[in-house]
Amino acid sequence: MEHFGYRIRNIRVKYIKILLIFIIVLFAACQTVPITGRQQLNLIPSETILNMSYANYREFISTHKVIQGTEETEMVKRVGQKIRHAVETYFSQNNISDRLKGYHWAFNLVEDKAINAWCMPGGKVVVYTGILPITKDETGLAVVMGHEIAHAVAQHGDERMSQALLAEMGGAALSTALSQKPKETTALFMAAYGIGAQIGILLPYSRLQETEADRLGLIFMAIAGYNPQSAIDFWKRMAAAKRGASLPEFLSTHPADETRIRNIEKLIPEAMRYYRQ
Repeated sequence: MEHFGYRIRNIRVKYIKILLIFIIVLFAACQTVPITGRQQLNLIPSETILNMSYANYREFISTHKVIQGTEETEMVKRVGQKIRHAVETYFSQNNISDRLKGYHWAFNLVEDKAINAWCMPGGKVVVYTGILPITKDETGLAVVMGHEIAHAVAQHGDERMSQALLAEMGGAALSTALSQKPKETTALFMAAYGIGAQIGILLPYSRLQETEADRLGLIFMAIAGYNPQSAIDFWKRMAAAKRGASLPEFLSTHPADETRIRNIEKLIPEAMRYYRQ
């Protein structure tokens, strides 16, 4: 009995050690979201995420029609560069420019009727032609691109990938998941960044992440010289475009339209301080 009790104690000690190591790894994997200060989980090295991003981006661009030489294309590139400069300025002022290491920005307009736009890690931004009737003008486009770029620089997709690896693949390392379940891992990546969604700007992120992206996006567009008050009109147009197809808020991963607009109204005074500067 004494020997059996000794073995039980040894097993308990081993499990406690494993648990402690797991807690330490999770703690080390936590980082802070810019501006909001929220702690988030990120288990995946940025170099790995960037390599996946660039590979998936090249695949997407090679299989879709990229619009060149139009006024709309030039507007996408112009707005993108202004938001990029705003992000780089904010990160530099707050001594976190290292978070943009490895970024190779690109801004493209793709012919597709879907109401969609997204930004992959590393600054790879795609706007679908289907969203342009809703953005209406350059400032409306700045709302969308500021929001999507905010998701990327806040590493929301990386956070979702980390959560998915824990929940769906038992905490497997990304390298293991890629080698053993490449299709599933690629699907996780595409879902994490909203690529392929019909209304991607509304579907892929949690309500908390969406609210963070709204806040960051308003500030970035304000620094870029676009009036953040225009976001209200844009989101009203987006709500109308959905034609009542949205789920009740408690069943949805994103804020209900009315909730989002109320939240944005509360966030605008903060963003306006950057705009007036």
